[in-house]
Amino acid sequence: MITLGVTTWSEHPALINGEERPVKLNEYAAHFPVVEVDNPFYGIPQEKTVRQWMRQVPESFQFILKANQLMTKHDMRSQMAADDDQRRQAFSDYVKMLQPLIQTNQLKTVLFQFPPYFQRNNDNIRYLMTIRELMGRKVPIAVEFRNPTWTEKSMQNSIKNYLKRLGMTFVIADEPHNLNDGIELLPMVTTSKMAMLRLHGRNAQGWFNQDKNWRSQRTLYKYSEDELKQFADIVTKLNKEVDEVCVIFNNNSGRDAAPNALQLKDMLHVSFNDLAPMQLDLF
Repeated sequence: MITLGVTTWSEHPALINGEERPVKLNEYAAHFPVVEVDNPFYGIPQEKTVRQWMRQVPESFQFILKANQLMTKHDMRSQMAADDDQRRQAFSDYVKMLQPLIQTNQLKTVLFQFPPYFQRNNDNIRYLMTIRELMGRKVPIAVEFRNPTWTEKSMQNSIKNYLKRLGMTFVIADEPHNLNDGIELLPMVTTSKMAMLRLHGRNAQGWFNQDKNWRSQRTLYKYSEDELKQFADIVTKLNKEVDEVCVIFNNNSGRDAAPNALQLKDMLHVSFNDLAPMQLDLF
């Protein structure tokens, strides 16, 4: 099975005929069966917020939720880094928030996107085990590394086997990379249930130059037809190894994520059942 989606649901005018307004979740769900939500990274939502999301989508629709920044140690280089108790409390609150989605099988995975300074060392390797313990064995987890120490050729088999034991999906990321930052596109499978691709674009200048416009420029990239064909080949091969290949487009600084996702959908000749009804413009 192949599924496609994009990050957030509100910033994709291509899904509402180019209208310049936020896209509603039910409008988004008329096009894709999954969405990645980054709100929990900044603050863990209340259960009632999650239930509000659920009421706007079909029962088969699924959510990818980003792990909170305390859970991915994004705070470690700040002057207000959390202590162990605060970090564990974040995990506890997060798992509680997930329960409505788990009960209805609408949680596709929790995405742990680690910061670039989360390098491979003994402490961080052990931390992956701690994550699994705190989240529980039943919660699906996907991990995205942004430090190249995790994908060094000499370590790939070891990391692959370790993630298999933990039941964690390795995120196959497409992003700008060099010797010291970012990782290469590595189609590695660590769980039989799912392979996951996250496509950030290839805007190296915007990605590495962290000036005042960095957040609005880093994913400014439109994938070409040839690049999408490369992804289609990877997805087709992976689909023979796993139950599901989920592709998420994050190249949205120029609002290109949804058009690229729809292009790849057509290339792969896939269709989605049980989408939300398309909103009709009657006036």
